Amino acid sequence: MSKIDYQFSEEFANQMDQNDSLASFREEFIFPQINGKSAIYFCGNSLGLQPKNARAYIDKELQNWGNLAVDGHFEGEDAWMFIRQKSKPALAEIVGAHTHEVVAMNNLTSNLHFLLVSFYQPQGKRNKIICEAGAFPSDQYALESQAKFHGLNPDEVIIELSPREGEHTLRTEDINQKIDEIGDELALVMMGGIQYYSGQLFDMKSITESAHKVGAYCGFDLAHAMGNAPLSLHDWGVDFGTWCSYKYLNSGPGNISGIFVHERFADSMDLPRFAGWWGHDEDQRFLMEKGFIPMHGADGWQVANSNVLALAAHQASLDLFHKAGMENLRKKSEALTGYLEFLIDAISGESGVLEIITPRNPSERGCQLSLLIHKGGKAVFDTWYGQGVVGDWRNPNVIRLAPTPMYNSFTDVYKFGRILERSLAEFA
Repeated sequence: MSKIDYQFSEEFANQMDQNDSLASFREEFIFPQINGKSAIYFCGNSLGLQPKNARAYIDKELQNWGNLAVDGHFEGEDAWMFIRQKSKPALAEIVGAHTHEVVAMNNLTSNLHFLLVSFYQPQGKRNKIICEAGAFPSDQYALESQAKFHGLNPDEVIIELSPREGEHTLRTEDINQKIDEIGDELALVMMGGIQYYSGQLFDMKSITESAHKVGAYCGFDLAHAMGNAPLSLHDWGVDFGTWCSYKYLNSGPGNISGIFVHERFADSMDLPRFAGWWGHDEDQRFLMEKGFIPMHGADGWQVANSNVLALAAHQASLDLFHKAGMENLRKKSEALTGYLEFLIDAISGESGVLEIITPRNPSERGCQLSLLIHKGGKAVFDTWYGQGVVGDWRNPNVIRLAPTPMYNSFTDVYKFGRILERSLAEFA
């Protein structure tokens, strides 16, 4: 992307918005109101905004339920028996995969457990797990409980990687060096695609290659990367991944998750897994016989039937992603977050109030910037909210701001800059 000559002016922001080919997508979303005005919403990293079309998508399935009842499983435009297939093309585009490598199902931590059953199989001394220190608590709890399930002590088998002294993010070479060091004792590398606290986008291709070199599996929690950062899970050779859909995928609070399983495992009959009726061979499912035969690809990890209303809300957003295109969204994202970075640097200057801990290199982050606040603490954050800025506070003293390319504008970022300017004058 060519370098942009950013300017702290309303005219510049307006011009950028006028030249933005994705600007019309902003009108597809409902913005919360604060003090009677639309919020400057920078919290898509926690919960994406509601697409206006979500209600119509859900209403359609409610009508099918009312009109068809049980027959809706096999009749109608999107028969529920096969409705999971509708989301596959868009999901495959977003993660860089084949359609048979992805499926929408369950919730994130449930999926992580199901995948760990398959991909964490400690044998003898090969029982170690590598993850980043300060991983999202659900990931920590899942890994701890999986270790205990195998009769192992989590403190002995889980290796957490921390940044170097005085640094806020992990260096790829340090991750790969630790993988090489653990070597044939390593069973699994399981990290976030984007670290939720710092906003660092990990080099998943390099990490996966290092894990495979020593004979370990490699998977990622993609909660903060899905719909946010460019992904090529198939080409990178990632073994598995899972994500939620309520952050950047804008599919509603607590809504359906999804999984990626590389096609080399598509027909792995001997790979351990917890089976369910909905993952059984579709052609034989209604024979109602014992003896689990997994479906081809990621579908074979399903355990329960599709949540139709959840998938409807999910599809409302996925259709927008397909229309916008991940390449276009990424291009805008880099420009939008770059503008936020420019304003924070220009306004905070030498005040000592704010420090950006997210990598400066756009290829090492998504749209989120994490700000370490050294003066004023949560009081600064609260003043922003009072002026219409919805961000995210994380203890002990980090503010996360995520200008999301699907619905945020350069004018949003400019307006935040003016609010930041006033707040720093008060707290510096």
